[in-house]
Amino acid sequence: MKAALVGADGALLHEARRATGRDRGAEAVVETILGFAADLYAYGEKHLGEGAVAAGVAVPGIVDAEHGIAVYAANLGWRDVPLRRLIGDRLGGIPVALGHDVRTGGLAEGRIGAGRGADRFLFVPLGTGIAGAIGIAGTIEAGAHGCAGEIGHIVVRPDGPECGCGQRGCLETLASAAAVSRAWAAASGDPDADAADCAEAVASGDPVALRVWQDAVEALAAGLVTALTLLDPRTLIIGGGLAEAGETLFTPLRAAVEERVTFQKLPHIVPAALGDTAGCLGAGLLAWDLLSTEVSA
Repeated sequence: MKAALVGADGALLHEARRATGRDRGAEAVVETILGFAADLYAYGEKHLGEGAVAAGVAVPGIVDAEHGIAVYAANLGWRDVPLRRLIGDRLGGIPVALGHDVRTGGLAEGRIGAGRGADRFLFVPLGTGIAGAIGIAGTIEAGAHGCAGEIGHIVVRPDGPECGCGQRGCLETLASAAAVSRAWAAASGDPDADAADCAEAVASGDPVALRVWQDAVEALAAGLVTALTLLDPRTLIIGGGLAEAGETLFTPLRAAVEERVTFQKLPHIVPAALGDTAGCLGAGLLAWDLLSTEVSA
């Protein structure tokens, strides 16, 4: 877990990390979060002159932000966890905002990162899976049921690998960092090889790595063009572990997207700027937004 104290201007005042305690079960994760929040609050009191005036929390899975409930997170074993109430109680009743991890990271990238100044953007992190955040005029569109932006489950190859969602050929089964790791481990014969190793091999001109990499890039471009057709963003921000390959990813990706567009306008395709602090900064922005809303109300 990553946590931070964030100023009203989005400045990162203090950052800390802690293991989730997931190996001890779902309830242990919740207790770890509560303890982490309390420790961060105490740090602010001791070192910055005051505790946090609001809290923002970003979690994976399905989130009911309106009611402050983490509805479902498979990797944490959560169902209907009332995080807003639990954290508010632990921190003396301060306001608490709850958000989806990718949409929260996208909020930060849009306001203070790679999408700064763009009125419409799409943030797509390529990690274990693939998700997306749809940015509109400084806010993130959550959708009617809190599921907007799930670009990883666009089917790009109907005869492709089975996805955990039940479909076949979803984008994240072909172009996520995890998918590239699987493909390169199989192609190289090294079960420990991962996407970063594949990127290094691509940079050195390995023809087998080039084939694995290009296959992922083609799938990613197909999914992104579907998203561009629907959303028409001005800026397309690519983040996550796979984006750390830099131009090894971005040069062929830009070319593959340009090849596929017809009437669509090409957005600026740029790397994310905030790295793995995006979620912390976005959670801070959620908290400040919550305070602004309460004041205006």
